[in-house]
This record gives sequence, C-alpha cells and structure tokens, in this order.
Amino acid sequence: MHLRLTEEQKMVRQTIRKFVENELIPLENEVLKNEREGRPSISAGKLKELQLKAKQFGFWGINTAEEYGGANLGQMMLAIVLMEVSKTFVPFTFGGSADNILYYGNEEQKKKYLIPTINGEKKSCFAMTEPAAGSDTQNIKMTAVKDGNEWVLNGEKTFITGGNEADFVMVIAITDKEAHEATGREGVTCFIVDREMGWKSEYIHTMGEWGPAGLVFDNVRVPEENVLGEINGGYKLGLEWIGFARWVVGARAVGTAERLLQMAIDYSKERVTFGRPIADRQAIQWQIADSAVEIEAAKWLVLNAAFTLDQGEDNRHLAAMAKLYGANMGNRVVDRVLQIHGGMGYTRELPIERWYREARLWRIYDGTDEIQRMIISRNLLKGHVKIGQYL
Repeated sequence: MHLRLTEEQKMVRQTIRKFVENELIPLENEVLKNEREGRPSISAGKLKELQLKAKQFGFWGINTAEEYGGANLGQMMLAIVLMEVSKTFVPFTFGGSADNILYYGNEEQKKKYLIPTINGEKKSCFAMTEPAAGSDTQNIKMTAVKDGNEWVLNGEKTFITGGNEADFVMVIAITDKEAHEATGREGVTCFIVDREMGWKSEYIHTMGEWGPAGLVFDNVRVPEENVLGEINGGYKLGLEWIGFARWVVGARAVGTAERLLQMAIDYSKERVTFGRPIADRQAIQWQIADSAVEIEAAKWLVLNAAFTLDQGEDNRHLAAMAKLYGANMGNRVVDRVLQIHGGMGYTRELPIERWYREARLWRIYDGTDEIQRMIISRNLLKGHVKIGQYL
C-alpha cells in the first residue's frame, strides 16, 4: 500500500495548479462582474481559447481513449485534476471528452455524435430527471411510442445541465409501459435526439450561477437508428451516467474547500480585533482545524472511489459515500469561511457568497443526500457490501 502520489501524478498536479493560477484565477473578477451584470460568466470563444492552452500542456480528453486522441489518464488522475481546477469558480471544462454512455453507441453513432463531441464540434446533454421524478428515477413518465421506423417522444425533462446549449440530448423514455410499471427499472430506452428533431429548451433560474434547462418533447419523431444501446436497456445506461458523476461532486467539493480554507487562514492573520489577529482566537482556530480534518477525510473518500474504478471494480457504494460526505463537508467549510470573514464574506466583493450558493446545490443534484444514505444503508443491510471490504 502506498498512500502518496507518484512522481508522475505530482508533476501532473503541479502543471494543472500552475494553469489554474496563471490562466483561470486572474479571470475571477471579470467572471464575477459578468455574472452581476447578467452576462455569461465566460464567453464560448474564451473557453475554447483556454481549452486549447490546456491542450498544449497535454490536457485534452483526460479520460478519453488514446484512439480518439485523448490522454486516458485514469480516474485517480481525473480526481486530482478536478480538485485543482475546482480551486477557482471560473467555469472551465477540459476539451476532448464526451459522456461516458456515448461510447455505447454503434459505429455510425460514434461517427455522428461521439467523435464530433470529443472534437468540440457538438455539445451534448443527458436527460433523465423529470418534474415529478428527481432522485426517484423509477417514476419517470416520458414515453416513446414506435411508429413505423420512428419513435415518437412525448414528455418533459427538468434541471438538465447544458440543456440550453446542447446540439443533441441523450434522453431516457418509457418504451414498455407494463414492464416499467412492474419493476420501475425495465422498459425504458435511451435515445439520441438532435435539437433539430423538435425538442425545445427553456432556462431555469436558480439561486446560484448554474443555469439548467427544462426540455419539452411534443411528438418529437426520432429514427430507430438513434436508439443508444439496447431497446429497454436505458435504465442501466442512466445509472452508469449518474454513478460516474457522483464521486466527481466530492472531488469538486474538496478543491473548492481547500481554496476557501486558505482564504480563511490568510484573512484570520490579517484581521485584527481588540488588538490581536483573530487567528489567535480559539473560536477561529477550531473552525480552521475542523475544516482541515474534514477536507482530508473527504479527499480520501474521493480518491478511494476513483482508485476502485481504475481497478475495474464496482465503486457505486464508495461513490455514494464520497458524494454524501464531500458535498456536506463543502457546505460546512464554506459556511465557516463566510463566518470567519464576517460581513465582508457576505458581500459580493469576495467570491465566498457565490461559492456558498453553489455549494448548496452539491447536496441535491446527481442524487440527494437522502438518496445517498438510502444507497449506503441498503448495501450494508442487504449484504451487498461488507464493512471494511475496500481496504
């Protein structure tokens, strides 16, 4: 057992850290100004420019197979990279990647959708959540009815990340009503649906800067060749998409919390009350100590989830733990950091209040706290997972 990064991993982390410090953090004031004035945080052109700069450092398609031009660094490396990138709120994503389930497409689908997405020529989104079926994914209502060599889709999806910008959506719909009603898992299929086929999106305003979409399908006709995977095999694809995203939330929370904690440490040394820096106050010291301990705990949960996936093992239990603890840790840390900064932390002069609003979302999307607790307890009570088996 080796509980330290390899020299190669350290080098990659340092390279990403310099990229964040030199290219992203300097944009923070501009991003805050744009958001306050109702403009996009960062333009598509600027994002593309940053992605190309990252590509020069070898960061293109971090987990994309080499045959598609990616680096294929693995999940552990992805976790480390995400922790570093999340130390800024500048909305940056690396180019050269695509949704994990898109790789299940046939050769024609890969040519038409996967490769253009990897190359940055098309944007995708995934849609499973519905107005009456959030974390309860078995309660979806959207239907797809076969009509000749087409499927006719009707229904709504909500809180879809990237839904306003996407060129196509991978959407889950019921294709066998009886099977779905009987099991809640069977009888649903995943379809690749181009925007030009007729679905519409509308912006959903939230308390944070995340702007998801509501999608409406009104007799949208989809050719049968646009079925992704197997007919009635969509639920498995949906769970695979969600499962991958869960531990990533924990990684983002760790990176953000580390940046926030450093801000708290620096400010506590500068802020003087009653003749002494507040860093001398036990009330402040304990908040800093508790935050540091919780960040390290969350970090190892995330790395274990990523490591397990790299070994080709089922990491869903660990992913649920990493998301549950990481998301809540992030909320506690940002709350403490805002408290340490006092009134200044509450203003928009500093990014703390922005992170405060963003962090609250971590406990909801890609499976709520309650869903993660249900998964973890069910796995243990039914014997699917044994205590201590991942060591």
